[in-house]
Amino acid sequence: QVRVVESGGGLVQPGGSLRLSCEVFGRSSTEAMAWFRQRPGKVRDFVAAIHWVGDKTYYEDSVKGRFTISRVNRQNTAYLQMNSLKPEDTAVYYCAAGRSETGRLNAGSEYTWWGQGTQVTVSS
Repeated sequence: QVRVVESGGGLVQPGGSLRLSCEVFGRSSTEAMAWFRQRPGKVRDFVAAIHWVGDKTYYEDSVKGRFTISRVNRQNTAYLQMNSLKPEDTAVYYCAAGRSETGRLNAGSEYTWWGQGTQVTVSS
């Protein structure tokens, strides 16, 4: 019964910005949320994560200083603010939520519920 819904994808020029939104509906008992991305023919890669305790954040090296993950207090909602976008950021972006059983927030296996993805295209 848990649904994960992400939105905000689209076409943006290099150097531009985009903000992705994610909301989890249902009794998910979410403790951590994350964003992953997948390029055609490639595996799904970690982008950013946030843990409810202390709002601790984690980022893949290539997006540090450009992307910011945040959450809405008392809600199962997360955002990914993407600035200084590059063509290599083009991918389908997926939102994930879970209980954070192991604490390895960069691992897809940490998350139970996933959204359907939203396309982000960075091109001139």
